[in-house]
Amino acid sequence: MPIVRRSARAVLIDRELRLVTIKRTKAGVAPYWTTPGGGIEPGDVSREAALERELLEELGAKAVIGQQLTLVTSVAEGGQSVQYFFAASLITLDESLRTGDEHTDVHRGGYEVERIPLERLGEYDLKPTVVRDFLLENRSAVLVDLPFGIN
Repeated sequence: MPIVRRSARAVLIDRELRLVTIKRTKAGVAPYWTTPGGGIEPGDVSREAALERELLEELGAKAVIGQQLTLVTSVAEGGQSVQYFFAASLITLDESLRTGDEHTDVHRGGYEVERIPLERLGEYDLKPTVVRDFLLENRSAVLVDLPFGIN
């Protein structure tokens, strides 16, 4: 199947060892959480550059992007979607700098920044669940591989 969408997403960890997420709320759907990131555009010079752009748009955040942790594929219209997940260390976050379309179109629902303590991650409906499970199983290794080296 052809790849019809590529996106870069951050397993973004702050200095207090919390996962920085976006809590999604939509009418008629139970709230869920997702990692920040989005589509890789033709002008992006790399996956990491796309992720830096998306973090600024979605969160008003700057981060140090580390290594790719995993990827997730799923069926999409006309083919498949591939999401590349990178370890990232949060440097700054200023929600007033958010600019993505999701913040101007009220029909898309709520996009609230929420930080989840890693030891409580199992209590949250983080999507995709395969990434939540990966983080639960590999938390120590992910923390060691963060760009600012939490041990």
